[in-house]
Amino acid sequence: MKKVTSLVCAMCLVLPTASFAEQSVNGQDFINLFEKLSGKQPGYRKGHAKGVCAVGTFTPNQAAKQYSISPLFNAPSKANIRFSMGGGNPHADETSRAPRGMGVQFVLENGDVHNIAGLSTPVFAGNSPEAFFGLLSTLLPDEKTGQIDFAKVKAYREQNPSTLGQFNWLQSHNPPASYVSSRYFGVHTFYMVDEKGAKHAFRWTMVPEEPEQVLTEEQMKTFPKSFLAKRLEEDLAKGKVHYRFQAELAEPGDALTDPSVQWPADRKTIELGKLTIESTGESGCDLTNYDPNLLSKGFIPSDDKVLKLRSTAYAISFAKRLTGK
Repeated sequence: MKKVTSLVCAMCLVLPTASFAEQSVNGQDFINLFEKLSGKQPGYRKGHAKGVCAVGTFTPNQAAKQYSISPLFNAPSKANIRFSMGGGNPHADETSRAPRGMGVQFVLENGDVHNIAGLSTPVFAGNSPEAFFGLLSTLLPDEKTGQIDFAKVKAYREQNPSTLGQFNWLQSHNPPASYVSSRYFGVHTFYMVDEKGAKHAFRWTMVPEEPEQVLTEEQMKTFPKSFLAKRLEEDLAKGKVHYRFQAELAEPGDALTDPSVQWPADRKTIELGKLTIESTGESGCDLTNYDPNLLSKGFIPSDDKVLKLRSTAYAISFAKRLTGK
């Protein structure tokens, strides 16, 4: 059976009919589906299988303490970083219009860890686990022809408009020319908790200090299928790369549990600190599980169902990876 490589991200990848999207799905359902789409790929992550590690330092902005009591803002912390391609194919085409991913595990001064996991797209590919699962399911090749029925994919998107936002964004934006020439979006809503117990809803963004760069149409046709790891080495050989870690604060009426909806651009933004990427990390992140629900004190996740499901799916994928399955 022909495998899907990188049409969308893998907890960033549509269902044969809209009615299926009404059925409840869980983390194991997603792992099973990823393995149907890309093969079992023993030893690799089931989503964002292709990636590269890096290491760096996070320097907090002390002003962020007014929004959260997190020890993340007390002192600089080590950052274990992984950049990746969406999908379950460890040999994904890096010139494709697929989301890139960025996972960061901050190792705090007190030994705690704080995880974030984001995408190069400002929205997710569905407003619920069911909508996303349905989208992925339409990408399964027909058993007789071995081909994807794109008419079915199109029909599902039209019946489930929450799956259109990420797709439309990818069609109108060429892929990043480097892992570190793109901004990354947290997509989900989280809360910072201050010393009075007040909660501040936000979504995070990593913004590169250097101008963002994308592939040209010609480069998308002529570049090799794998170039991002080498380009990352080249970028870091020129010097450290700096990102501004920002929080976009919600206002009344903003979608707090729907990652397929982007907030208006005029939301107040605060600086949480600076992430400095210092060098490639070889295989140093291979044993790291970037579960975005693993947070330090002073942060809590929202009730976003897609966000909640990530913990289960990541845990199953992590266990399979460790046992070579």
